[in-house]
Amino acid sequence: MVGEPPILEGCSVLPPMHQGDGNRLPRRHQGHRDTTKGKHVGRKTGDRFAVLNTFADFTMGKLSRAEIAVWLLLWRDTKPDGLARTSQADLARRAGSHVSTAKRAVARLVRQRLLTVVFRGSLRRGPSKYRVHPTTRIIGGISCTFPADS
Repeated sequence: MVGEPPILEGCSVLPPMHQGDGNRLPRRHQGHRDTTKGKHVGRKTGDRFAVLNTFADFTMGKLSRAEIAVWLLLWRDTKPDGLARTSQADLARRAGSHVSTAKRAVARLVRQRLLTVVFRGSLRRGPSKYRVHPTTRIIGGISCTFPADS
């Protein structure tokens, strides 16, 4: 047959992703509707990628590998309340570094105002809580974090 893609013996072709009119995404990629109010509820990922893009464009080039790894892990762990909860031992394990290296990276990120320690955890108190900032700029001698802190 001319114009049709070859099909291997014993294999089948997957059905198309788009159903119906061909202009809609599959249901799992759309926001869902709140049936009680009829409002569309979508995902709020745009702000998260704006933070990542700002970090990559303005900040990442000035940091060490350990600082980048720790910042990215904490950014990924950030919940909707704006806080990331994890231990320094877990950060070290996931970053592939020693615990003391992770501690130094956290301390340097705090000094550079890319990270705020909201709660200092311990063995009996649980994991530490952090707020992640993408970049710090000096405006008129005052250090400002962008985008605005939540």
